[in-house]
Amino acid sequence: MTQKTFTPKVQSKSDKKWYIVDATDKVVGRIATEIAVVLRGKNKPSFAPHMDMGDYVVVINAEKVRLTGKKESQKEYISHSGYLGHLKRVPYATIKEKHPKRILTEAVAGMIPKNRLKKHIMAKLHVYAGEEHKHSGQNPITLKI
Repeated sequence: MTQKTFTPKVQSKSDKKWYIVDATDKVVGRIATEIAVVLRGKNKPSFAPHMDMGDYVVVINAEKVRLTGKKESQKEYISHSGYLGHLKRVPYATIKEKHPKRILTEAVAGMIPKNRLKKHIMAKLHVYAGEEHKHSGQNPITLKI
């Protein structure tokens, strides 16, 4: 008797759940890991790595996340345009002041596999710097992290 490989059916958008996460005083890496798991759908028994099985996540109070150790003063966000000498280093304090949503977005993006599904998975993440968000119509469930 041979065993059959189970392949889940593609979920419609209406089958996916919405979760809300309050990032107040949470460590960036710890919260980003939990968010990445929900976005990919690894918390479901029907997880398949080649399919987008995850749910939607709304993060509020992203400006109130924290770092541990000396990262507050030492962490830098690095980007390169591809041209010689065009390496940009932006300190954490500058990013937190100008683009507080980017801190959590980049942390989660680094935990999602670099493949064709990444942009579809990341599109389900909605990060807001303050309390206000426009997804109350989806009746999001509070995710305990």
